[in-house]
Amino acid sequence: MGAGPEGFNEMADLNGVMMQYFHWYVEDGLWNKLETEAADLSERGITAVWIPPAYKGAGGGYDVGYGVYDLFDLGEFDQKGSVATKYGSKDELLAAVEAAADAGIEVYADAVFNHKMGADTEEEFEATPFDPNNRGSALGETRNIKAWTGFEFAARENKYSEMSWHWEHFTAVGENSFEPDFDAVWLVKGAGFDDDVDLEKGNFDYLMGCDLNVNHPEVKGELEYWGKWFVETTGVKGFRFDAVKHVQAEFFEAWLEGVREATGQNLFAVGEYWSYEVNALQNFINRTDGEIALFDAPLHNRFHKAGQSGNGFDMRTIFDGSLVLQQPQLAVTLVENHDTQPLQGLEAVIEPWFKPLAYALILLRRDGYPCIFYADYYGADYTDKGRDGGDYDIHMPSHKFLIDVFLEARQRYAFGDQYDYFDHANCVGWTRLGDEEHPGGLAILLSNGDAGTKWMEIGQKNKTYKDATGHVEETVITNEDGWGEFRCQAGSVSVWVPEG
Repeated sequence: MGAGPEGFNEMADLNGVMMQYFHWYVEDGLWNKLETEAADLSERGITAVWIPPAYKGAGGGYDVGYGVYDLFDLGEFDQKGSVATKYGSKDELLAAVEAAADAGIEVYADAVFNHKMGADTEEEFEATPFDPNNRGSALGETRNIKAWTGFEFAARENKYSEMSWHWEHFTAVGENSFEPDFDAVWLVKGAGFDDDVDLEKGNFDYLMGCDLNVNHPEVKGELEYWGKWFVETTGVKGFRFDAVKHVQAEFFEAWLEGVREATGQNLFAVGEYWSYEVNALQNFINRTDGEIALFDAPLHNRFHKAGQSGNGFDMRTIFDGSLVLQQPQLAVTLVENHDTQPLQGLEAVIEPWFKPLAYALILLRRDGYPCIFYADYYGADYTDKGRDGGDYDIHMPSHKFLIDVFLEARQRYAFGDQYDYFDHANCVGWTRLGDEEHPGGLAILLSNGDAGTKWMEIGQKNKTYKDATGHVEETVITNEDGWGEFRCQAGSVSVWVPEG
């Protein structure tokens, strides 16, 4: 499958489904698990997996991967207290990607180009302090500071790359050892905040750690070289770009074009622009010429609000302000992710009762490229501190049974024309009429309130349908005109497929 509009539509036409194959607290040994489960995931209907950052982080074997230290250490060198990453060794990573490919699953790698962390040495250089909450407001004069900006990667001994990183390769840092109690973003002298980023805080270029200067020729060259090396080393077929609203938008398009050309592959790409303002997402899409899909954060926010509001939420408006409504060919739809799960920085939990409804809304409709979250599929139990400093035990229940039902229905019946019946505040539905290769049609009805019924056209005359979820035991028989009165239980979803 390729990237860009044509490749994205090809994936959508094939009813492809991505899985985010991790969550923030996922167990160690993930590469081995993927190798073992790839064939089963493929049989279920998963066509691609997005894996976490596969390179060494500042926390070594404990790092989730977003504290990027060395892009070229895939679990091969004794750095930051471990050889393997949290997820396994380089050999285990390569075996997992190969097993996925053998099963017909594409692997999308997580690329973090915003920052580096865990430097080896401190360096002195000149910088100007800026207000962290207003990046247009300087807090003083340019002066000499001392910060952790030297990356030597001594254990790797220049294998794969000879470049070391120093202060001149970064735009800004968040700490100055000469003034440890001064809260500021320190802009490196001679650099400037990127002007094509999200406007939160006046300019949201700086996020954390040592902010990469993507306009520096050595940084540009090294990142493009790494992309070619990583694709050829691992065999991945695409990338998920982290924190794109903090990096100059044009960088991603140029990087992707360069790596595609260097590898001869039309790699898929999706960006994480985490904003609930769809206009901000549209601006990024325009700035990158529609070459990079985006996760539909506004739709996630609608799911969050719907779950919190119960039957007070008007289901007719569930897609209002979403990317999939405005730009379906570039929307990767999702329910939850590692940043929004309980106790994480962007926590915006989807209530468990609403998750089946949300997954039906992304998996069984025509538009968008759906992404399943690992913790929603397998479940998750973990303990961590909340924002109040207290310890919390979290249980995220598995929705595997219903997600598998939706996946099978998607593979077999979710084709052809779509008729929508979003005509009631609490009970909405739609049908898919099928096509020559996938006959029979499909009807979905869901309610965030009382049990409901709805007459819907499915295009099949005198045909018997059953609820694949098992929530409704009685069957439905369509009439001479191909209409049927379909049903669902209160606060539930039913998926009506041809009997037999």
